[in-house]
Amino acid sequence: MPAPRKYASSAERQAAYRSRCETRGKALPGAASTGSVYRRWEAMRKQAVGLLEQVAGEMETYYAQRSEAWQDSQRGEAFTEMMESVADAAEVLKETPSNPSDS
Repeated sequence: MPAPRKYASSAERQAAYRSRCETRGKALPGAASTGSVYRRWEAMRKQAVGLLEQVAGEMETYYAQRSEAWQDSQRGEAFTEMMESVADAAEVLKETPSNPSDS
């Protein structure tokens, strides 16, 4: 047998939850403070830099393993441009300040 309903609708249930949160003085889940948002973004930025550097390294290895004829071909030149773009993106992210007040 299901438990009897305490609230008539989802809206009433959510309103009661928000009221309890306010009386306890706690923020609602997902309502992060500005500091924690910047820390989360900084962690994500560092992870992105790491991934881009890994991709750039693997691309350099791939490029070095190709023949000189391939490297000098149109495909090789296009690959070089793409490889440089990835490396540039990593550099831009490295130089990006983690907090607007840092700039």
